[in-house]
Amino acid sequence: QVQLVESGGGSVQSGGSLRLSCAASRYTYSSGCMGWFRQAPGKEREGVACLDSDGRTNYADSVKGRFAISRDNAKNTLYLQMSSLKPEDTAMYYCAAYRLTPCRCSLLPYTQIRGQGTQVTVSS
Repeated sequence: QVQLVESGGGSVQSGGSLRLSCAASRYTYSSGCMGWFRQAPGKEREGVACLDSDGRTNYADSVKGRFAISRDNAKNTLYLQMSSLKPEDTAMYYCAAYRLTPCRCSLLPYTQIRGQGTQVTVSS
């Protein structure tokens, strides 16, 4: 059974940084589409960053220039470096993956391959 486990969430002040990690077991990040989506209370799920098997990245406009997605194939771990955090970034963040193409961040919230989430809270 595929398992994705997120870590690195927490509470920070506006302008701060956090790095999320997602370790995968029984799943290879080197193929398919992988990334992060988030869900804030009362809001729809939003795909924020994704990375395809060729290393191409894509970001939601709301995080472009502030977030960076990367992966370490040797560790089979996905990362999300978040900088210049804003209160509106407060949400539960999930890593997710799917094996089909194309790789679109907007599709990540609908895949069944996902972690349990890690909470990010940004205070003003």
